Amino acid sequence: MPRAPKRRRYMLEEDHQAQSVPTAEEEDDSSSSSTCSSLSFSCSLSLSSPEGLFTLSDTLSPSQSLSSASPSPSPTAVVSTPLSQSDNGSSSQKEEGPSTSQALPDAESFPRNAINDKVGDLIAFLLLKYRTKEMVTETEMLNIITEDYKDHFPVIFSEASECMQLVFGIDVKEVDPSDHSYVLVTTLGLTYDGMLSDGQSMPKNGLLIFILSIIFMKGDSVPEEEVWEVLSAMGVYVGREHFVYGEPRELLTKVWVQEGYLEYRQVPNSDPACYEFLWGPRAHAETSKMSFLEFLAKINGSDPRSFPLWYEEALRDQEETDQSRIATTDNTTSMASASSSAMSSSLFNPE
Repeated sequence: MPRAPKRRRYMLEEDHQAQSVPTAEEEDDSSSSSTCSSLSFSCSLSLSSPEGLFTLSDTLSPSQSLSSASPSPSPTAVVSTPLSQSDNGSSSQKEEGPSTSQALPDAESFPRNAINDKVGDLIAFLLLKYRTKEMVTETEMLNIITEDYKDHFPVIFSEASECMQLVFGIDVKEVDPSDHSYVLVTTLGLTYDGMLSDGQSMPKNGLLIFILSIIFMKGDSVPEEEVWEVLSAMGVYVGREHFVYGEPRELLTKVWVQEGYLEYRQVPNSDPACYEFLWGPRAHAETSKMSFLEFLAKINGSDPRSFPLWYEEALRDQEETDQSRIATTDNTTSMASASSSAMSSSLFNPE
């Protein structure tokens, strides 16, 4: 069967002296502007404008005013950001799922905004399933988008899955091909999704992955001014409540620092004082630089070895982690052996 149309490929660009962060390369000028960009975390189909948020806000966060949503960044501002998108297209879902089995039958059979609405409906449904920790089947998803859009399901599913991963940090993984059932899990094994028990908030892992990626690609630390600048270009502003991520300074400098995912510290010898972000201990414990590089390369359709500076750094990190684990195991074994010897001595040589 033909594949769903691929509209866009994302490239990790590198020069010989310093590796830049990913930028998007257009493959098809006629592609849609409705899907999530890889790494910009701006999902124009339902997330970047107040008008497009009715599904998510009404279904998931009834107390959240639509007027609180941040405006879409301009194309110029977005392209200038380290992790960016242009106004056209997106990468398609390359893994499991209906998107790889069928092509969109008739691009003119429905207006593009009608398809976008169905993608938004499916995203809202998947977020509800994630909140209730339930699996989801293809049959359920087809019921959400209605019979009229059945032939468009591969593209709708692909775009919704991509947006779930890049905006919310949630992977849609097929677990049973026989009935096309899927499980919703956090991307890259991060165990904290930032959701509150009030049932109103949304997963925030997408932004966390974005920040951790910047830190990795900037050489293990990034000045806070650069972070705020990049977030502003995405429509996430310091001091302003974002409908998904909340207030970013609070989230980055307090919540994620307290959770151990980020370290926020003063730059040594800076006067006046400047601050920077680094990976925190929990980020190192739950994931790795190699996992991040593989993730970034995968969604950009490339191989981690294509970026030798980052790849070498990821290998060094992996080796250090392995050595640390070996040392910990050796210490534990030695302590257990010493404890066993002491116990045996006390049993067989009583005073």
